[in-house]
Amino acid sequence: MSLQSQRENRLPLALPWAIALAAVALAAPWVIYPVFLMKTLCYALFACSFNLLLGYAGLMSFGHAMFFGMAAYFYGHVVKEWHWPAELGLLTGVLGAAALGLVTGVLAIRRQGIYFAMITLAFAQMVYFLCVQMPFTHGEDGLQGIPRKPLLFIPTENDMVLYYWVLAIFLFGYLAIYRFIHSPFGQVLKAIRDNEQRAVSLGYEADRYKLLAFVLSAALAGLAGSTEAMVLHFATLTDVSADTSGTVVLMALIGGLGTISGPVVGAFVVVAMGDYLAFIGQLVLVLQGAIFVVIVLAFRKGVVGEISDWWRRRQAKRA
Repeated sequence: MSLQSQRENRLPLALPWAIALAAVALAAPWVIYPVFLMKTLCYALFACSFNLLLGYAGLMSFGHAMFFGMAAYFYGHVVKEWHWPAELGLLTGVLGAAALGLVTGVLAIRRQGIYFAMITLAFAQMVYFLCVQMPFTHGEDGLQGIPRKPLLFIPTENDMVLYYWVLAIFLFGYLAIYRFIHSPFGQVLKAIRDNEQRAVSLGYEADRYKLLAFVLSAALAGLAGSTEAMVLHFATLTDVSADTSGTVVLMALIGGLGTISGPVVGAFVVVAMGDYLAFIGQLVLVLQGAIFVVIVLAFRKGVVGEISDWWRRRQAKRA
C-alpha cells in the first residue's frame, strides 16, 4: 500500500477524534476551573517543546526551565514596567528565549550525551543565580502583579475569554511542532537521533540541524512561559528552577517520548496531581516518584506510546 493511500485511509479515522477533542476543548472551561486548564495548557506546550528536543533530536536537556522561566520574566517586565501590549510581550518572551537557546546551544551542541546534558544544567544554574541577583526579576519575591492586557483589542481580564486565547496559543505551538517533525527537517532530525554518523556520511551537517532544533525548542518553551506569566499574573524563581526542568522531563516520560500527543497527556497528569492532591503535602512528590518508577518499568514508551503500539498490533492482526 502506498504512503498516499495510507494517509487517505487514516483521515476518516482521525476526523471523528479531532472533532471530539475540539468539542471537549471548547466546552472544558464551563466544567473545569479555567485557570487550571490554562496552566495545564502552558505546561503541555512546554513539555511538547522539550519532546521536540529529546524525543526527535535525541538531545537531553537538564536545564529547559531557563527558557520557560526567563520568557516569563521578559514578558512580565516589558508588560508591567514598560507598558508594552501583550502581543509584544509574548514576542519578547519568545525571542528572548530563542536568543538564550542560541547562546546555550552554540556551546552545548559541541558535546554529546551526558556532557551535553551537564552543560545545559550548568547554564540553567547560572541563569537561576542571575535571576536571584538581577533587579528586574525582584529576586526571591518574584515579579508580581503582571497585568492582563487585551490581545488584538479583546479584553482578557475574564478567565473564560483568556482560556480561548491560551487554547489558540497552545494549538499554534502544537501544530508548529507537528509540522516540524513531519517535514524533511524532522526526518533528518530523526536520522541524526538514530545514527548521527550515518547522517553525517550522507552529507547532513548534524550540528547545524541540532542547533536549529535547540533554538526552536527554546522558542516554544518561551512561548509557554510567557503565556503562563500572562495567565497567573506573576513570574518567580520556581519557573527557572531545576525542579521545573525535572518536572518537564517527567511529563514527557509519562506521556511518551517521540509521540506528538504524549507530553500533553503527561502534563495533564502531573499538573492535576500537583493541584488536586496538594492537600497531602509533600506526599505528592512521593506519589509522582512512584508513578515515574511504574512508567519506566511497565510502560517503557510512556502511556501514549504503549497505547499506540497496542493499536498498531491490533490493526496488523486485522490486516
